[in-house]
Amino acid sequence: MKVLVRITDNNTIIDCTGDVDLYSSPQLREKLLESMRGANSRVLVNMSGVSYIDSSGIATLVEGLQLSQKTRTRFGLFGLRSNARSVLELARLNKVFAIFDNEQEALEKISSTEPFSGLA
Repeated sequence: MKVLVRITDNNTIIDCTGDVDLYSSPQLREKLLESMRGANSRVLVNMSGVSYIDSSGIATLVEGLQLSQKTRTRFGLFGLRSNARSVLELARLNKVFAIFDNEQEALEKISSTEPFSGLA
C-alpha cells in the first residue's frame, strides 16, 4: 500500500492506494496520527485507490475518528469503492464516519462551518 499526504489550504488529504490490511494499516495509522496532531484542523482520507480493507484497516480508521473527536479535528473519508463502502455498511460505520463521494464534495463540506455526521 502507498500512503501519500498532501496539504491544501487548511486541509490534510491522505491518499491511500492498494490494500489496507493487517500488514499495511500501521503505515496508514502513522500518517493519520501525525495529521491529527498537526496544525491542520481538517483531515480527509482518499479511499479511491483502496481495493481491499480488512478489520485492522477499519480499526485504524476508527482510531483516527476517535482521535479527531479528542483533538476537535474535522475528519472524513471520500472516494470509497463499493467493496470498502460495503464493509463500512456491514459494520454500520457508514453512520459514524463523514463519507463523501469525491474530493471536491469533501473539501466543500469539510470547510463549511455547519456540522456534519461523524465529526466533533
